[in-house]
Amino acid sequence: MTNPLAQLAANGVSIWLDDLSRTRIRSGALSELIASRSVSGVTTNPTIFAASIGKGDGYQDQVAELAAAGATASEAIFEITTMDVSEACDVFAKVYENSKGFDGRVSIEVEPGLANDTAATVTQAKELFAKVNRANVMIKIPATKPGLAAITEVIAAGISVNVTLIFSLQRYREVIEAYQSGIALAKAAGKDLSTIHSVASFFVSRVDTEIDKRLSAIGTADAATMRSKAALANARLAYEVFEQEFAKPAWKELEAFGANIQRPLMASTGVKDPNLPDTLYVTELVSKYLVNTMPEKTMEAVFDHGVIPADSIHGKYEESKLVLHTLNAMGVSYDEVTELLEKEGVEKFIVSWNELVDSVTKALEASK
Repeated sequence: MTNPLAQLAANGVSIWLDDLSRTRIRSGALSELIASRSVSGVTTNPTIFAASIGKGDGYQDQVAELAAAGATASEAIFEITTMDVSEACDVFAKVYENSKGFDGRVSIEVEPGLANDTAATVTQAKELFAKVNRANVMIKIPATKPGLAAITEVIAAGISVNVTLIFSLQRYREVIEAYQSGIALAKAAGKDLSTIHSVASFFVSRVDTEIDKRLSAIGTADAATMRSKAALANARLAYEVFEQEFAKPAWKELEAFGANIQRPLMASTGVKDPNLPDTLYVTELVSKYLVNTMPEKTMEAVFDHGVIPADSIHGKYEESKLVLHTLNAMGVSYDEVTELLEKEGVEKFIVSWNELVDSVTKALEASK
C-alpha cells in the first residue's frame, strides 16, 4: 500500500522540501525524508536561513571560526549558507544521479537586494555556484525585469537556475524566453546542454491572499463566490503556458541537441487561509513534469490525508480563464495584483535578509 506522497511522485510531481537547516542535514532527518516522504529536492530562501541560523543549532563552531578570522556578516552568511547547501547536495547526490539531473536539486538564492541589478546578480550567481561546487546546486534568481537578463547570462554560462518570484502569466512567458535564449547561447558556446537544468517557480497562495482581500472589500455575494479560486486558476494557466512554449519548433531544435525543458515549480503552496483544505495547493496541482516545493507542515498534511488525483490540471484551462475574466470584470485587476506581489515578494526577502544579517552579526559578536 502506497502513501499519498509516493502516489503524488508516481503521478509525475517532484516533491521538494521548502526548508533547510544544518541540524536537519547532519541528524539524518533530511535523508529520512527522501526515504519516507519521497522528497527529491530542497529550496531555500533568506527567510529559511534567517530562521535556522537564528536558532543557532549546529552553527556555533563555524561562527566562532569566522569571528576569529574577522569575517563580516555578509562574508559569514556566504560561508554558512553555502556549506549547508553543499552538504544538502551531497545528501541528494544519488537522487540527482538516478533522475539524470531533474531532481536531487538544492537551491540557493542570490542576495535579494540585487534583484534589480543584472550584473551583480550574474556575478554572485557565479560565485555561489563555484563555492558550493556541486553539479546539483541550482542558483535562485528572481524574475524581475533585470533578473530576466541575468537568467539568460547565467544559463548561457552552463549554470542551472531556479527562477523565483513569478506571479503573472506574462512574466512567466518572459522567463521561459530568457531560459530558452540562455540555452541557445550555451549551444553556440559549445556547452553540453544536457547538464543545464532550470525550474520556474510560480507562487501560488499569495495570489489568493491578495485577491481574496480585494473580494472582501467589494463585499457582494457574487464576489464571495470567487474567493480562493484565483491562485489555482493562475497556476493551471501557467502550466498551459509551459506546454505551449516548450512545444514550439525553435525549442524542439534545441531539445534535439540535448536541452532540458524548464519545469514549472509550484511554490508558496502552504495555505494561508485556515478555512481552506491544508492540501489544496498540492492535490489540485497534479500533472507530469511539475515540481511542488512544500513547507514540512503541508508535506505532512498531504502524507496524512491527501487524496491524489491522476491529473488535476488538464481539462481545466477554460474554467481557469473564466475565473480570471470574472475577477477582472468585478474590478480586481490581475496585472495590478501580480505587479504588487512581485514588488512585495522582493521587499519581504530583503527584510528577511536584513534579519539574517542582524542575527549573524550578533552571533559573530557573541563569539569574539
